[in-house]
Amino acid sequence: MTDSNFKNIDLSHSSCDPLVAILLCTYNGAEFLAEQLDSLESQTHQNWVVIASDDGSTDQTVEILQKYQARWPQGRLIVQEGPKIYYPENFLGLACDPSIRAEYYAFCDQDDVWCPNKIESAISQIRAVEANGLPVLYCSRTTYVDDRLQYIGKSPLFVFPKTFRNAIVQSIAGGNTMVFNKVLKNLMEQIGVVNSPSHDWWIYCVVTAVGGEVIYDQSPKILYRQHLNALIGGENKTLPAKIERIIALLFGRFKKWNTQNLSALEKIESIMTKDNQKIFRLFKVLRDANIIGRIRLIQVCGIYRQTKRGTLSLYLAALIKKI
Repeated sequence: MTDSNFKNIDLSHSSCDPLVAILLCTYNGAEFLAEQLDSLESQTHQNWVVIASDDGSTDQTVEILQKYQARWPQGRLIVQEGPKIYYPENFLGLACDPSIRAEYYAFCDQDDVWCPNKIESAISQIRAVEANGLPVLYCSRTTYVDDRLQYIGKSPLFVFPKTFRNAIVQSIAGGNTMVFNKVLKNLMEQIGVVNSPSHDWWIYCVVTAVGGEVIYDQSPKILYRQHLNALIGGENKTLPAKIERIIALLFGRFKKWNTQNLSALEKIESIMTKDNQKIFRLFKVLRDANIIGRIRLIQVCGIYRQTKRGTLSLYLAALIKKI
């Protein structure tokens, strides 16, 4: 494995553009990794570095990273060993690492392709709202493609407010779309790695809980591959997929995920806004209340999902005590 002590490597570049640290996590991603790296190389915003954390690949993933490392300028691509637990821990390990310093940070999956203006557009939108010193998270829709990058469709368009009332029960965007500022990075470092169902859901919970800004770009900026070996994928709208989600709800997967997130959120309750502290406490009470109390407290909390079907599933989960 390549030397990954980036404390001894200067990540700054002579550019008036802000430095972006691209946090790439890999695991047996050799099939598509080169295309992703090529798309990073083609970004209109060129002041970036890649920190690649590999979770023990047994294919040619590391060799591909080393090839690009040799081809690119020194310090442009840094490779380290991941925690070898699961992908959320790998991504959160990077997000919480205080030795990675930049102006902005972007999560990156191994098998996507970024549109050339992905970084430039995200930074432009973040800069427009970050003057108040708050943590800012950018995320976007995605364009679904197959193995050969042929168009399949787009991720759902979410139009309701991106608030803690939503974040506590729903993840709205893939981590592969996310870019965030150093205020949020510093906050993630203070919190540390937590046990959450996914790194993207967790960071959405954090930034909304403390009253930060969430930018949801309705225009897709990445091609999101849907393939058999993907660890996570887009929303499948087929009947079998819908049935699978209902079964998962009935057997308590959603409840398990909420338990994980609520346990993690206890670490930051003291820095939540006052309103969000109330929502957080009410939601915990809601989960153990009787059936009438559960339905009533959903309305009192004001929690919601981004679609009517999603909100109906929320009420169903409350009815059967799987929330």
